[in-house]
Amino acid sequence: MKEEKEKTKIGLVTAICIIVANMIGVGVYTSIHYQAMGIHSTFAILLLWVVGGVIALSGALSYGELAGQMPRSGGEYNYLSKIYHPALGFLSGWVSSTVGFSAPLAAMAMAFGFYFGHIVGVSPQILAFALVAILTLINISSFRLGSSFQTVFTIINILLILLISISGFIWGDHSHFTFTIQKNDLDAVFQDNFAVSLVFVSFAYSGWNSATYVAGEIKDPSRLLPKALFIGTFIVLILYVLLNFIFLYTVPLPDLAANEHVAFVSAVNIFGHDGAKIISIVISIGLVASVNSIMIAGPRVTQVIGQDFPFFSTFSRENKSGTPFYATLLQSLLAIILIATSTFQGIITYIGFTLSLFTTLTVAGVFVYRSKHALEPDTYRTWGYPVTPLVLISLEVWMMYYLCRYSTEESIYGFATILSGLIVYYLITTKNKNPKTP
Repeated sequence: MKEEKEKTKIGLVTAICIIVANMIGVGVYTSIHYQAMGIHSTFAILLLWVVGGVIALSGALSYGELAGQMPRSGGEYNYLSKIYHPALGFLSGWVSSTVGFSAPLAAMAMAFGFYFGHIVGVSPQILAFALVAILTLINISSFRLGSSFQTVFTIINILLILLISISGFIWGDHSHFTFTIQKNDLDAVFQDNFAVSLVFVSFAYSGWNSATYVAGEIKDPSRLLPKALFIGTFIVLILYVLLNFIFLYTVPLPDLAANEHVAFVSAVNIFGHDGAKIISIVISIGLVASVNSIMIAGPRVTQVIGQDFPFFSTFSRENKSGTPFYATLLQSLLAIILIATSTFQGIITYIGFTLSLFTTLTVAGVFVYRSKHALEPDTYRTWGYPVTPLVLISLEVWMMYYLCRYSTEESIYGFATILSGLIVYYLITTKNKNPKTP
């Protein structure tokens, strides 16, 4: 039985695929639209994607150490509970379970509806609902099927980006394109819009930590998980910088600022309208992989909360295929509600502050954990410590400051979500004096 369970566990390749697919989603196909609205410098926009990649890579290198020391599913919930206090871990899990996964899932499903709707002539919202429903059925029926599905579609996602990039160099109209580094380009880097735009770039890179949410499903997580985090994040960094260069290379900045679905605009300029429809199909397939990766990772956070807090024990239950059945259904239900009620931009800004806050606290936990515990022998240590975690912490704090300053209403909603989690934690721990220690 134990040997059979081991065979169903996730290997290095699938773990990397989960990370890549979780990162490559709607963000990379739309984020540059919001950047071009406020930043009028090709250099500054490209630098945004490099900086976003550095943040993600710093986070991956730091999380790798924590994953090696605490190889349990749950991501930030697991780490913050053990490093600081179960209340802080619960708050991060509360945010992840309510909006942290369901909101990006909804945004990606909405983008799928737009691109695939161009082809089949069906309402984007109906297509988004259908995608969530179908992938929910796949993942609750078979964990192995969901993992295999993930690997195939992630490869398609990578090939799509390479196709657009190579074709853009060969056939794209770049008569408008100029790349200079002058004083106004450098000035754009230090403007408020650069920091605020970093929120959208960070959303595009979000998911680099996704494999930590299924650490308990990975073979030998102490050894394989740090490798998966680094390799997956580095692959996406290269792909993102390359793809956004092609967007800038083939579409004038004013056109990028005027249209949210920049991948379609770029595809029209490269392949013509008929070719762009084909690209829309492939993008839709890629977005299916992104939605499915969240279907795999997200419910595991809710599941471990259910294991530790009896009040939520229902969400810890697995079906015969090893899938957290009720946790998966909850995430899908919340995503469907968001699809019906929210906009893409509103979703990103709303979750931007809260996710950045818990990511920053988790990376800071590398310092705290080392001060309290001796590291397990023969496990990964953060490369470049202490500089690597400090890079993420400083950049995330800088971004959160500007987010609070210029997107105050959305930041308040984020604080309200955290406060609601604190109230719930107080109520359930008061009722049950002995919750399990994560």
